[in-house]
Amino acid sequence: MTDTLSHRGPDGTGYWENPEGEVLLGHRRLSILDLSNAASQPMHFRNRYTIIHNGEIYNYKEIREELEKQGYSFKTQSDTEVILAAYDHWEDECVEHFDGMFAFAIWDEELKELFAARDRFGEKPFYYFFDGHAFIFGSEIKAILAAGIKKQANLQLLFNFLTIGYVDNPERPEETFYTNINKLPPASLLYYNPAGRELSVEKYWDIDINNSNKKITDTEAVEKFNSLFTESVRKRLRSDVSIGTSLSGGLDSSSVAAIAAVQGAHHFLPKAFTAVFPGFEKDESVFSKQVADAFHLEQFTTAVTADDLLKNWDKLCYHQEEPFGSASVFPQFKVYELAKQHHTTVLLDGQGADEILAGYSKYYKWYWQELFVKRKLVSSGEIKAAQKLGVQESFTVKNIMAALFPDFAAVILERQYLLKALRQEDLTRDFIKLQSKEAYYSTPSNFNLNGALYFNTCLHGLEELLRYADRNAMAHGCEVRLPFLDHKLVEFVFSLPSHFKIRQGWTKWLLRTSMNEKLPASIAWRKDKVGFEPPQQQWMQDKKMQDLIHEAKKKMVNEKILKQDVLSKPVRPLGSTAADNYDWRYLSAAAFT
Repeated sequence: MTDTLSHRGPDGTGYWENPEGEVLLGHRRLSILDLSNAASQPMHFRNRYTIIHNGEIYNYKEIREELEKQGYSFKTQSDTEVILAAYDHWEDECVEHFDGMFAFAIWDEELKELFAARDRFGEKPFYYFFDGHAFIFGSEIKAILAAGIKKQANLQLLFNFLTIGYVDNPERPEETFYTNINKLPPASLLYYNPAGRELSVEKYWDIDINNSNKKITDTEAVEKFNSLFTESVRKRLRSDVSIGTSLSGGLDSSSVAAIAAVQGAHHFLPKAFTAVFPGFEKDESVFSKQVADAFHLEQFTTAVTADDLLKNWDKLCYHQEEPFGSASVFPQFKVYELAKQHHTTVLLDGQGADEILAGYSKYYKWYWQELFVKRKLVSSGEIKAAQKLGVQESFTVKNIMAALFPDFAAVILERQYLLKALRQEDLTRDFIKLQSKEAYYSTPSNFNLNGALYFNTCLHGLEELLRYADRNAMAHGCEVRLPFLDHKLVEFVFSLPSHFKIRQGWTKWLLRTSMNEKLPASIAWRKDKVGFEPPQQQWMQDKKMQDLIHEAKKKMVNEKILKQDVLSKPVRPLGSTAADNYDWRYLSAAAFT
């Protein structure tokens, strides 16, 4: 099992079995804090607890000081030992004290119980298999398969992916693409008692989306955001190995790079890593160079091509383990590879900002619906302001109906999805019949901007992007850290009224205003959002790529998922954000079924 995870932990291996042989723990180490052997895992504490841990607790120094005042002493400078002491002191409430990305499991030899936890947003993975007899868990699905478990494709999620492009079920967050393998949902605790073979999971954190601070002024909001964001970056620069930053040229990664460059740190190298697409209209290299030059970052670029994707396809799928909806996963894979080639182990990244601060154009309609209900849509001038900035989103009778009758709209949307899925002409009738009894499509429970942001941040959307990032980084023995996902920062942003997120047609107004004097105006107030988009349409026109897609279709036809006549249809090349990107989905799904 640990051998399959060697890429995640190239710096060491450790095993431990308790005297009765009830539990066997294995760990692969990626050394980042306290590089000495004393910080190796599995790590023991007070002859009672044994831990295996993946991730980082960014505020471990502050927690350590607090615990030292309570009489605890420490043998290492690691965050892992701090988790153990925190668990001894606060028991399962220890997670409420952690600011970090983590998945860990602690065996209590006295109580004969396993306790496990996963971070609030799902930055770090935790998969498990439980059949009532054996409980097997690991950071990746391949570790569980190495224990002799055979994967069984989750055909309902396959149907979900082929029709709308997602591999998750917001109603059952533990589901994966395989029916017999679950994941511990984000912000969740797990308890397992081997003697009674009892397994339970519970949530420990959530966001209150109705707790709006309506009295806060613009100045107060900007100052508080700046303070929290800067502190988040500062803590994520804690490391005993080299740290750099990924830089796309967009607002989010540029903001992280700007704060990191000003903060500095002992191991922060002024290095930036960027994927470029020469000749592609959405190539952002001009913008990323502006930021690199402004903050004296040494920039390294990787030009990503269709040939690269073809050569790395099997490797990419091996590391991702579940289908992915577009080719944008691959440039990220190449960025982390580039960082490793230049001896940079930790990268800061801007993920999460779009979900918490309303960065996508799809969020306009949610904000406009909210203003319509409050009878402020016309007087606000928001639609006209957005149109002046080149925003293409429209506000129609359907949006008005959704604003006035949200519950009814949710039912209609779900029904529309199911009807569209049932009409997917490439799927065999038998496959549709078997899988479409339950629609996995769902909508936000609150039809306003905060409701939509909460839905994408905590229920459906962000976790999938975090999976891509974790697997891509760890494939190269790198760690990715995300300052926008500091939970105190996220809680603060969700406590703000919607006009701090979208204002005068601008998305992410609060971030833009906060970075106004820190970033070049051409970055802070960019109108065109690209969103790490590669030339997927161009790649799909490549003859070898089309051959690969054809072979994928053949496989799906043989498995009676696709109809025979799909093989005579030409490949339809589409961009990575296209809604009906079926040929890409067939290519991706075939690799995992």
